[in-house]
Parts: sequence; structure tokens; C-alpha cells
Amino acid sequence: MDVASGQVTCIGFKSCPCSCILISQPSAELFGETAKVKFSRSWKMKVPRGQCRAKPLLSLHRRMRVEGAVTSLTCRGRDDQFFIGTNKGQMYRSAYATFKEELVAVCHTEAVNDIVFPEGHSDLFVTCSTNDIRVWYTPERLERLRITVPNVTCHAVEVTRDGMVIVSAWNDGKIRAFVPATGEPMYEINNAHNLGVTAIAATSDCKQIISGGGDGQVGIWNIGEKTQKLREVLKEHRGAVSCIKINKNDKEGVTASLDGTCVIWDLVRYVRKQMILDNTLFKCVCYHPGEYQIITSGTDRKLWDYKEGTVTHVGVGHSGNITRLKICPANKSIVSVSADGAVLIWK
Repeated sequence: MDVASGQVTCIGFKSCPCSCILISQPSAELFGETAKVKFSRSWKMKVPRGQCRAKPLLSLHRRMRVEGAVTSLTCRGRDDQFFIGTNKGQMYRSAYATFKEELVAVCHTEAVNDIVFPEGHSDLFVTCSTNDIRVWYTPERLERLRITVPNVTCHAVEVTRDGMVIVSAWNDGKIRAFVPATGEPMYEINNAHNLGVTAIAATSDCKQIISGGGDGQVGIWNIGEKTQKLREVLKEHRGAVSCIKINKNDKEGVTASLDGTCVIWDLVRYVRKQMILDNTLFKCVCYHPGEYQIITSGTDRKLWDYKEGTVTHVGVGHSGNITRLKICPANKSIVSVSADGAVLIWK
């Protein structure tokens, strides 16, 4: 049995052919340690160390392979089906009769750091985490595309307004751009920030991107067909930049930082217009639709009534801090992501 490599094994007793055991132990041999096993008839037993070692009593019926080590196994209803969970965030379903795996759900295995909807599209959204960026299809709750960059963490992601580029911020100090349809790399900006790139945004004309770093600096980059050049560096924050938003005419932007400041910038003269100070960790910021106010947020999982200033809902789906929340362009659903790796869609 090699469950650690993603194998699920079906074993039966020769002395009782009608019984079937499904084994789910990500480590340890079948009888080398105390192992819990489940019977197809919902029986349960423990196999103590050193007992039942006689090989003739057991026979291998079937085997399937899934992605990642098997971490959980459970039966459904009258045991005609069972579900398999793996450490790669995959959930599979199988019937005893066929013993064929069917992928039914998938999620990130690490904290989800950002989420974005393409302009005017509610059926697709993009999330980022450690090692990858994922594109999701909202109506079917399915992953459509996975862009993998091993051994690094993506802190923020943005889709340009024309929908032609996914721009992303990574902890190795690089800004990476990809083709949304295929995930193919378009360009990389090396050494964008010394302490990693922590926030990213793009102007509506798609000719500039603005990046924030763990060093507190804000970089403004001119993007051409084949060139990416640093235009300006803005220095006001003393902590990591957590979020960047640009207004509709691209003449003003706002940055939030973990140092408790939000700075409104003049993107024509590249100077500070206003600074907001508070005794908190600003995790995200956005403009009011009328752009005469800005709205900031933290990690308390609460939904507030804007006019009354009162809590209307408290989310109970996530087990970790909420890192980002977005309302779809059609205003029909809300998508939230959190440090527990979950992506939840709310009606």
C-alpha cells in the first residue's frame, strides 16, 4: 500500500469475500502501526501492532491513484459511494462498483492572498496563493486554469481592464504577467522591490502598473509592447503595502499599509495628496463608487451597513482570517477568500 503517494487500496478477506476494507493512512505500513480501517458494511475495527500479519488472509481487489497523499476517507449514505480527501486540496468521489475516481472539488492548500474579477465579468474570477494562481468558473464552482510557479508566494493579482493580461506580485521581488486564457508567461520584472512585491494594480489604459512592496515603497511602471520601465518611486509608508486602488481617470490612487496608514497619491505629479492614520493594520482599501470617499477594511469577517455604520452579517464559513472579499460585477454574489485556503461564494 502506498497511500502517501496518492493510492487508495481496496482489500478483501479471502475467508469472507463479501467484506471490503478501504485503507487511508498517509504514512506507516498496513500493520506496522495501529491503523483505523472502514468496512463497506460500516463496521470499524483497530488492527493492533504485530497482529494479523498472515498474507493469505488478504487479497488486493482494486487500486486507484489520486493527486497528493490521502488524508481522509469517508462513506456516503448506505456505503455505495465514498469520498477521498488529499493534502493537495483535492476531493474525489468514487463508487464501490466502479472504483474510479471523480474529482468533485478543489481548493488552495495555503492561505489565499487576493481575488479579482475581470472587468464586467461575473462568471470568472482569479485567486492567488503559495505556488500558484487559479482561474475559477463561478456558475459551476470549478477551477478552469492553474498557473504554477514553484516555491514562491503570490501576494496579489490583477487583471487588466482589457482582459488581456494577468499581472501578479510575488514574494521573490518579481512582477509576473501571464496570458489569462492559457497561463503562458508574458514578461517578468525582476527586483521590483527588495522585500517582495505585496500589492499590484493596473491603470485603465493598461499602459502602467503600480506595485507596492514589503519595504513600503510604491513603484510606477510604464508597460510597452516589449518593455517594462520604472517611471517613479513613491516613499511614504514604513510598513508593507497591502493594497492599491486607482480611480477611474487614472489621475489618483490610494495605497493601504500595515503601518496603519493610507496614502492618497497624485498620479500626475507623483506626490502625496493626503495621508490617513489609524491604530490598525489596513488590509485593503477601495474607492466609493462616487470616488468622494475611500473604504478600508481589516480581518474581522463582518459586513457593515454603509449608511448606518452597523453590523448586518457575520460570516461563519471561514476558519481563518478573511484576506480579501469582492462583489461580482453583476452584484449577484460575493466571493471571499481567507488564510484557511478556502474560496467561498455567498448569495
